[in-house]
Amino acid sequence: MSTPALYCGSRLAGTDELRALASVNYGHFTVMRVRNGAVQGLDLHLARLRQGHAALFDADFDQAQLRHDLRTVLAGQGEASVRITGFARDFNYRDPLQAVQPAWFISVAAAAPVAGGAPLSLKCFAFVRPLPQVKHLATLPLFHYRRQARLAGHDDALFIAGPGSDARVVEGSLWNIGFWDGTGVLWPQGPALRGTCEALLQRGLDQLGVPQRLAAVSVAQATTLAAFTANASGCAGVRSIEGVTLPAAPELQDLLARALATQAWDLI
Repeated sequence: MSTPALYCGSRLAGTDELRALASVNYGHFTVMRVRNGAVQGLDLHLARLRQGHAALFDADFDQAQLRHDLRTVLAGQGEASVRITGFARDFNYRDPLQAVQPAWFISVAAAAPVAGGAPLSLKCFAFVRPLPQVKHLATLPLFHYRRQARLAGHDDALFIAGPGSDARVVEGSLWNIGFWDGTGVLWPQGPALRGTCEALLQRGLDQLGVPQRLAAVSVAQATTLAAFTANASGCAGVRSIEGVTLPAAPELQDLLARALATQAWDLI
């Protein structure tokens, strides 16, 4: 697939839908890798969409209808990247309490490359995303800080919260981060978007009997541990934070792969 196919529900998106989405940046989304009509963590994606609908539109949705639409637009696809965006054509920012009829904008594209490759160099920025519990469309700061990190000679941005030496690691530009102390995984506690890959890893690590804990992680502590990123593209290693080289953990990527492999692919 050379270019993404864009749908509103199960039909090709029209000018009205595209205009609404381009004119008013109000909505929420989830991104998933689909393989032969199946998704890992389908329940997590549906729960994320339900939470977004409730937070932004005070609405629920017909799960069976959405799944039917997805099966329709994915017919004949092998592996693909799918983004589902909840939006409302009739949302009025001048009267945001006006009742609306939310709809789904579905993008089907070639599957994104699986994460891996060279470990990442991260640069810290003080930033906490607004309404972090919702995967919403306000992505400008995420891309801006990734760009600033690249301009400074790093690969990506790591967000921190709090002043000075009290600053705590929160999340990355488009991913969650986890730390490895040689025996277990430490997940940073803070106002972050909790990712579906993060949740899949947590389920898988539990099944493998790997200890996990959620706690505040200072920037200084972060530089003493091996680290990895996690999002819809999978897991990538972290080479350094603020120029400080992290400890090597050659066993970590294999462990994360095994944890993800425990999670079933659910038919849409």
